[in-house]
Amino acid sequence: MQFDTVHSETDGRGVCTVWLNRPDKHNAMSEQMIAELSALAADLRESAVRVVVLAASGPSFCAGGDLKWMQAQMIADAPTRAAAARALAMMLQAWNTLPQPVIGRIHGNAFGGGVGLTAICDVAVGVEGALMGLTETKLGLIPATIGPYVIARMGEAAARRVFMSSRQFSAQEAEKLNLLTYVVTQDRLDAAVAAEVESYLICVPGAVAAAKSLVRALGPKIDSQTIEMTISALVTQWEGDEARQGIAAFFAKCPPPWAI
Repeated sequence: MQFDTVHSETDGRGVCTVWLNRPDKHNAMSEQMIAELSALAADLRESAVRVVVLAASGPSFCAGGDLKWMQAQMIADAPTRAAAARALAMMLQAWNTLPQPVIGRIHGNAFGGGVGLTAICDVAVGVEGALMGLTETKLGLIPATIGPYVIARMGEAAARRVFMSSRQFSAQEAEKLNLLTYVVTQDRLDAAVAAEVESYLICVPGAVAAAKSLVRALGPKIDSQTIEMTISALVTQWEGDEARQGIAAFFAKCPPPWAI
């Protein structure tokens, strides 16, 4: 299963490694990448793959939203913005509900949507020195469509520490926040991911899928009503002056009106 912005390879054990593949853009999520991740999730759901590893090429895991995508949203109307938000929300839901366990190989930095991708992993192994952050409020936006997955992962109390401030935080803090499962040195990353994968290869695939489904059913509900609420919240924020001023200041490389 090969796409332009996402590559995947499946070995003889049924382990599929998915690579975000926009290294020159720090794997920022474009409209195309979101669509390809959705298509890949649909393929994986119907496949004989037993374990999925979510990884990334280049120096960063995922820098968040693509700059051209953000510029397009600045001039879009509300229905177009809602469609873009829905595409991202449904991609995350498709990955969150995969029957296979998803092991995140989180190297380099992860911001915004990259935190969302980390949150949908069942196990997220991070690298020392990585930085993470929910950076949306710095632009006058909110981490809306990724919010249900981030809060399900962290819990509300931990999420409140980083959800609103746009503060960047270390991999070690991300581990304390339950966003990362644990942190290793760069030279130990692949071995740590391999160990996580191995634990599933002695299990019955159907039982693993059933257990994962049960965990989701017992945890915070992320249903269509929740998803639509996050889409509406994001579109409302996009329509306000804060987002217009914040994003304009970002592209102009100057402080926004509220910066002190």
